[in-house]
Amino acid sequence: MKIIVVGCGKIGVTIVESLTKERHDVIAIDVNPEVVETLRNTYDVIAFCGNGTEYSQLKEAGVENTELFIAVTGSDELNMLCCFAAKRMGAKHTVARIRDLENNDESLSFMKEQLDLSLAINPERMAAEAMYGILKLPSAMKVEKFSGSRLEMIELQLGKNSPLNGVSLMDLRKRHKEKFLICTVERGEEVYIPNGLFKLQSGDKLGIVISDRVVLKLLNVLGIENIQVKDVMIIGAGTVSNYLAKLLVANRHNVKLIDHNPKVCEEVCEVLPDKITVICGNGMSQELLREEGIANTDAFISLTGRDEDNILISFYASSQKVPKVITKVNNEELLGLATNLGLSSIISPRKIVADVMVKYARALQNSMGSQIETLYSLSNGRAEALEFKVLPDFAYTGVPLKEMKLHDGVLIAGISRGRTAIIPSGDDVIQPDDKVIIIAEGKRILSLTDIIAR
Repeated sequence: MKIIVVGCGKIGVTIVESLTKERHDVIAIDVNPEVVETLRNTYDVIAFCGNGTEYSQLKEAGVENTELFIAVTGSDELNMLCCFAAKRMGAKHTVARIRDLENNDESLSFMKEQLDLSLAINPERMAAEAMYGILKLPSAMKVEKFSGSRLEMIELQLGKNSPLNGVSLMDLRKRHKEKFLICTVERGEEVYIPNGLFKLQSGDKLGIVISDRVVLKLLNVLGIENIQVKDVMIIGAGTVSNYLAKLLVANRHNVKLIDHNPKVCEEVCEVLPDKITVICGNGMSQELLREEGIANTDAFISLTGRDEDNILISFYASSQKVPKVITKVNNEELLGLATNLGLSSIISPRKIVADVMVKYARALQNSMGSQIETLYSLSNGRAEALEFKVLPDFAYTGVPLKEMKLHDGVLIAGISRGRTAIIPSGDDVIQPDDKVIIIAEGKRILSLTDIIAR
């Protein structure tokens, strides 16, 4: 599929990288000549130097034959103008990054309609919502919800002396009546799609599909303490912090936000509710953090503009026994360092957006018998969780799952049927209008049909 990406900053470059890995025909446009040259030398893309609004440039890029046009510059207005021009020139689908805090859901819907946008994305808001999802279940490393169902994908880590060390998944399911499915296990550098004979080990990182109604019971089964979060400390007062703080205050959390810039602190005080405590100071200062009560906080979230600072100060928070630490890391090269330091809950706004774009691009491709609704990266991108809606022409409706021959590294992990959440067994069947959750390791799945080994 032909895709044009305008604006190749942190978000844009990650989108370009992800879409080229998906084997799309990607054309990149950016105003910085050095960025353009780097794109040409690093990725298999055609790159132009410009702002993405000029008629002649869009014509040269072939916008009239473009199936997906994505504008993710640092300016909302420029992104909307780029998409408007591209749509008028023949681009089939347009996506704009719109992140102004004043653009609420109602105004965004209006802008989408007036500009004929296919999708509006807000990386900062998406990152804040992902962090809030973790804080609602702080014992988890990551929490993702599937569309229109009660099923969730959660990532948990077994403790060093886990009572489940050496226990097979088959025995675990026999012992407990709660319905859940351990669908990925990350052990060191390896990722497994386990079968019933697979034996767990202390320190394993588990990807689990489960109904949200029994998550707390699952924690008890796995011997993981359920943490309650009331007091939250945030380092770095940016757009993500604003979104997150509003979510936390609305749900009766106590929030303390620290930033070194007096002007930024003043702006935050004007925008955010009075219930938030804003501290103007160096969030990297251990002395300041001790004075502000880091030892008594329930959750610590590092959201500065530097990944290195976020990692270091999060490591300090962990050393102070803060029950839950969340770290923003955009640079993929630093993810290994963060993990080696014991940081388990890591959020990357650019990776969240890249996943959305990959999902959207796949949805635009031919998906016989199904349409993709959700896509999440698991185990640092080494596996995927995908949710498909089953269309009437899916060839395997009514066939027991045990009779389907699936590709290696593929697992059917969940089925949503109306208001019913099903953790499937071999006797379950897929029906039209079901939403089916697939776990895939090392494979690019475009439709439900792709999971079947012919």
